[in-house]
Formats: sequence, C-alpha cells, structure tokens
Amino acid sequence: MIEELLPESVVAVEMLGDEAVREAPLYPEEAALVARAVPKRRREFSAVRACARSAMEKLGVEPQPVVSGERGAPRWPDGLIGSMTHCEGYCAAALARAGDLASLGIDAEPHAALPEGVGESVLLPSERERLARLAAERPGVHWDRLLFSAKESVYKAWFPLTGRWLDFMEADIELVPEPGARPHGTLSARLLVPGPQLGAERLQLFEGRWSVGHGMLTSAVVVPHP
Repeated sequence: MIEELLPESVVAVEMLGDEAVREAPLYPEEAALVARAVPKRRREFSAVRACARSAMEKLGVEPQPVVSGERGAPRWPDGLIGSMTHCEGYCAAALARAGDLASLGIDAEPHAALPEGVGESVLLPSERERLARLAAERPGVHWDRLLFSAKESVYKAWFPLTGRWLDFMEADIELVPEPGARPHGTLSARLLVPGPQLGAERLQLFEGRWSVGHGMLTSAVVVPHP
C-alpha cells in the first residue's frame, strides 16, 4: 500500500495482520529503548524495525540497528534516509539512498474518523472547508483522518531537514482525488512558516500521494533534491 505511493528509488516493506504485531529480534541498543514498554509497544517497535532491516537489505546495505534520536526520529545508517509507520495491524518502513532524495515521510492510519475533538486542534479552517466538499462528493472516505495522516507524513519529511517541530497548524494541506474505483490521489502541503533551505532554494511546498484500501489510510511525502 505504501510502495504504490512512492517513486522507484524508494524501497518499501510492509507487514499486515499478525505479522505486524509479532515480536521480532532487536539489537541490544534497540531493546534498551523499550525495556520498560508494555508488550504491545515492544511488538510494534520490533516489527517496524524488521521492515526497516528488510528494506536495508534490498538496498544492498547490511542490516543495522535503528535507534531513536531527537523527538523520537529514527537514526538511519550513513547514506540512507527513511521513514517508518505503524498502527493497529499494520507497519511499514520506506528507505532510499540519500543521493536519490532529500527526505521522505510515510504514515498509515485506520480508516476511521478522527476521535472527537481532535479535528479542532489539528485542522485549519481552510482545510475543514475543503474536507466538507470532499465528504459531500465522496462520503465513504474519512477525510479528516486522511488529512491527519498527510500532516504526519509532512512532519516526518520536514524534521530531518530542519531538526525543528512543525505544528499541525503550520502546514495547509490540500487532498486532490484522482479517478478510479479505489480512492487515491495527490496531496500538497503549503508551509505557513519558513521552510527548509535546500541548496539555494527555500522549500515552501511539500508534495506527495495518498490512498485508501484494506481498511487503511496511507500517505507519503517525498522531497527531491533541488
């Protein structure tokens, strides 16, 4: 599901169902991070890292630990960039060579409405207006949760480039459906704060794709080199 949203330069590995909650072996430095976590958290933590190591192998890189850095962002081996996501019954990792892309972010959410009250704290008025129009046109999609997923993907692509927090209200995201039986389309995120400096350019627009299927909402954002 994630792979179809990403360019060919990105390797994505995902797990569904029981695989996504099966505890996988961890390196000692990874195990230390979840030593006091509840079993569910440990299973999610290890399963998504199994995805990441499989992606490393597909890129010809020896599998290595993936520990958490600042604000919990994963630290990738030198020469690689990537992103991970997990939710109930699903986990995925997407990796690419740093020479191919500047950054990327992926996210998966259950295809369900946002919990009551969350929308007011994560959605801009302009976004709520556009979501209302989308809901009228295609009521079978939980557009609010999908936009939340897109914001998560934007943040995961933003943070490695800036090392700074990006508030939900600091990116105005538009979802554009494309024709087809299964809901899918593009997303664009206009940053409302100064964007990252890439070479001589300051990036103020992040772009990506989204899809709905298998009871899941998935999104991905890719930042090319200038």
